[in-house]
Amino acid sequence: MSVIEQAVEALQKAKKVVVFTGAGISADSGIPTYREKLSGIWEGYDPRDLETAKAFRANPQLVWGWYLWRRLRVAQAEPNAAHYAVARMADSQHHVSVITQNIDDLHERAGSLNVVHLHGSLAIPKCFACHRPAVAAPHFPLMPDEGALIEPPRCQRCNGKMRPAVVWYGEDLAPQAWKAAVHMVKECDLMISVGTSGIVMPAASLPDLALASGASVIHVNKIDVAIGEPGELMLMGAAAEVLPALLERIEM
Repeated sequence: MSVIEQAVEALQKAKKVVVFTGAGISADSGIPTYREKLSGIWEGYDPRDLETAKAFRANPQLVWGWYLWRRLRVAQAEPNAAHYAVARMADSQHHVSVITQNIDDLHERAGSLNVVHLHGSLAIPKCFACHRPAVAAPHFPLMPDEGALIEPPRCQRCNGKMRPAVVWYGEDLAPQAWKAAVHMVKECDLMISVGTSGIVMPAASLPDLALASGASVIHVNKIDVAIGEPGELMLMGAAAEVLPALLERIEM
């Protein structure tokens, strides 16, 4: 039996499925992964140097501008075939939960509901001082072509500077999101891990937790990220090609 046939069989048997996604699923929508070099006004910058509380304190305009640019990239992007395939899985006989490391909204725009964002979301910022989310989604100006820096808006409660509501390097995951993710993984009988690097902790530990809890894990990635455990299957290729092909076999 081929690997794809084994994956089809695992998905057909599964009742509770967790789809765990990383940057690779959004790459086909034109959203760059951290392995890609930046271009344009951000050429020469390392995202890891911009995504810290220290960087925001030192230059809030620069960091806010970086996230305005990222919001623009997401706004210009469209969900790809992989996002739609994940949403379609929930229309079948499976209970499907989605956990993502991505801060974009492409899963939601493709039709997935109740997505757990482990690393936060670009949708609504929060206050750098009091940590409370914005009262309402503010109007975000798009970055000018020349890359002019823009002062972050102010919190309506304490007048602190607003920052993206995402998890920066050196910060802990939101307890509620992590608790929800762990519960989903422990309860599932199949995890489909899509486009994840297996590097960023603690999110990268979720496939191991699924295996330890008795679930099977299907990896979908352009590189081999399997660790050779029983119950693992490795499907090599772009998520936008592999996931629709897998689902088509289920729906035949």
